[in-house]
Amino acid sequence: MGRSYRCTSCFASKIVCGDCGSFFGSKVWHSTSKYRRTIWQCNHKFKDGEKCTTPHITEDELKDGFITAWNSLLEMRIEVIGNCRIAIATLCACTAIDAELAEKNSEVEVLTELTRKHIEENASLARNQEAYQERYNDLLARYTAATERIAELKGIKEKRKSQKTVLTAFTDTMEKQEQTLDSFDEGLWLAVIEKATVFSDGRIVFTFINGTEIEA
Repeated sequence: MGRSYRCTSCFASKIVCGDCGSFFGSKVWHSTSKYRRTIWQCNHKFKDGEKCTTPHITEDELKDGFITAWNSLLEMRIEVIGNCRIAIATLCACTAIDAELAEKNSEVEVLTELTRKHIEENASLARNQEAYQERYNDLLARYTAATERIAELKGIKEKRKSQKTVLTAFTDTMEKQEQTLDSFDEGLWLAVIEKATVFSDGRIVFTFINGTEIEA
């Protein structure tokens, strides 16, 4: 049985092993015969002396499963769209983060100025060096804490902005796709699926980018 590997596919980095969490990779069986077909199996299946119990799956099974899962999601279309809009308005909001960022940036400016003056005064006046160092360390600790919080807030904000972009695109897709699928749509798959998890009993659970999970 001849086998070859294919590098690009809409399923790449989307199919996950329910045993070990590794991605599935594609392989072509009977590549030179009329029985040629593409299958997907766990990339970790035969590594390190271990063997995952998840079975291989065919592209047709993936496609049919996605069609079923998507059509099931469409049955909850109005509810899903409503939940996405709520998430965009609440979970993705950045008003409070922007307010705290402004506060922390002002704090950093104040601490920077206080530290500068503290150093200048120490250089021009005779001062107790132990007291000077204690005050300097306190200012430095507060400055470090403030800048670390700023970095954390910026990370949270970027994540929320990314989530908003993803959920907005997903909501737009749901609003446009009123008709059920009767054939596989690669563009739709790429737009709405986060991953498909294959379990040892052959079940495939499709996780959509809004977090909804549907077994098909």
